[in-house]
Amino acid sequence: MGPEVLAARFRQALPAGVDHATLRWVDERRTHLEVRDDVLEPPEDVRSVGAMVTVRKGSGQGYAATSDLSPSGLRAAVAEATRWAERTSGRMVFDPREVPTAVPSGAQASRVGTVWDAVPLADRVARLAAACKGLDVDGRIVARSASVIAAQVHQVLLTSDGGEVTRTWHGVTPELEAVAHYEGVTQRRTLGGFRGASQQGGVEVLDRFDYDGQARRVGDQAVELVLADNCPSGAMDVLIAPDQMMLQIHESIGHPLELDRILGDERNYAGTSFVTADMFGTYQYGSSLLNVSFDPTVDDEFASYAFDDDGTPASKVMLIDRGVLLRPLGSVTSGARAGMAALANSRASSWNRPPIDRMANINLEPGTDSVDALIGRVRRGVWMETNLSWSIDDSRNKFQFGCEYAREIVDGRLGRVLRNPNYRGISARFWRSLAGVGDRSSWQVLGTPFCGKGEPNQVIRVGHASPVCLFTDVDVFGAA
Repeated sequence: MGPEVLAARFRQALPAGVDHATLRWVDERRTHLEVRDDVLEPPEDVRSVGAMVTVRKGSGQGYAATSDLSPSGLRAAVAEATRWAERTSGRMVFDPREVPTAVPSGAQASRVGTVWDAVPLADRVARLAAACKGLDVDGRIVARSASVIAAQVHQVLLTSDGGEVTRTWHGVTPELEAVAHYEGVTQRRTLGGFRGASQQGGVEVLDRFDYDGQARRVGDQAVELVLADNCPSGAMDVLIAPDQMMLQIHESIGHPLELDRILGDERNYAGTSFVTADMFGTYQYGSSLLNVSFDPTVDDEFASYAFDDDGTPASKVMLIDRGVLLRPLGSVTSGARAGMAALANSRASSWNRPPIDRMANINLEPGTDSVDALIGRVRRGVWMETNLSWSIDDSRNKFQFGCEYAREIVDGRLGRVLRNPNYRGISARFWRSLAGVGDRSSWQVLGTPFCGKGEPNQVIRVGHASPVCLFTDVDVFGAA
């Protein structure tokens, strides 16, 4: 169905007396291919198509979602959303008439070389089979897999006052996993942790992550880990690679800064936030080296876009500048409620979910230090890579994270491989210990397809980019 037909049906369905209405149509296809221990798992191919209607009438607002896109189906959805707008009038925690509306106009599309699902299935399976075979580097490898999740999303946002935005999004998430076992010790090594190797694009995403060439490294390091000593415990320096910094940024900056959490509305998935509205503009979130941006404009990053799902134009905004907290992650609705400037971060996971405050691309800006220079500054510490586990309290403040792989650092040199590396801290104290930020050469664009939030649940795609970062006096420990 073309946007013209959809727009005509939507506007014909609008009743008199509605102040403002939007329709967000989404057509998403997701495929998952996996070769595990040289055996092709059942391929997964899922498609979901439908639309969400939002209606404002008086001081009320209502939603209705439908997979029936016929004229009668859209009329029924508009009527249902209108009924809910009438029922909620005067009963909402905010007056929607105070929230500004946009008349967005534009088109956007991911940069794609070759769409992953356009490659013949036999060729895709053969590539995964070769990668899976490449993980088999040693008799101590007891399980291995190679997989790719790919998605294509076509979306149209229409407004009752003539706004129209079209979006075509392509994303690919490759993964490699090797599990080694030796003398009672089991260790796991992956390409991206929990699907961290995620970017927009097609087949070329695998090439950017050197998918075919990384299989041997992943397998070799799994074997290294079962032979390694346990990570030592104590207060020491920690040098964190981008694929773990991604999780650190996500949990202890991204979620705490979501304005609906700060306002007390959103308490699912580890709760509210230690951040309060009076902190913005003055609070020292980290050291002067900490510069964090909301940037949905980075080419190929997983959550890059030109407009959010309310039609707000997207642009780069600094959230933290030289350690000082400046802006929350607040959509046009939350921003109006809190009296704060809004960002383009109103996002929904699908056609049957309303948009809520979500992080998009939350990036730690690169510094000026080379990785060798950062290592050279460490007298006693640990290099950590790739998230393995995470835990954070209900205010997104105290945390404990584990990594897959570590190297000891002694007197400015990388030493022995260590297994079961973990560290813990309190968000502001930890970020204030930031003592070195890697330059652009260590900056990696990563992401995740699995950020959960909301009730009912919404699992959405998020991007994170970061360089290597050095922290001092961190509580490090090895798991049993």
